[in-house]
Amino acid sequence: MPWLLLALCAVGFWVASYFTGVAYRWLKPETRWIPTFCRMPKDTCASIIFAPQARVFGVPNSVLGQLFYLTLATAGLTGGLDQSVTRLLLTGVSGVAVLLGAYLTYALLVVLRVHCILCYTSHAINLTLLALLVAAS
Repeated sequence: MPWLLLALCAVGFWVASYFTGVAYRWLKPETRWIPTFCRMPKDTCASIIFAPQARVFGVPNSVLGQLFYLTLATAGLTGGLDQSVTRLLLTGVSGVAVLLGAYLTYALLVVLRVHCILCYTSHAINLTLLALLVAAS
């Protein structure tokens, strides 16, 4: 499980970093290092990343995702997940991420009417991480 958790955190961090870069205009949505099947046209990407649903307390959701993935990976690498309090706290945060992901998926499909492979991927990663954390309890 630790290697799967770390791999999922790495992919999640990569996706969140891409969205953060676009949100702060450090990257173009169609940047070359994004695999072709994941690239979004500028207008589609902007409708997702700059939508009101893409921010919590004024901070891009992707920044919160980066912090979450880094924290979870660090806990996995340092043995922090072996401590019940840390594991319980991260499981709770992971649950909140999954609930937020369900809302964001609804917003993508119903409100914005946009399909985003990277968004769906990150929500699936969050759900899998929650399942791993629950299974480890």
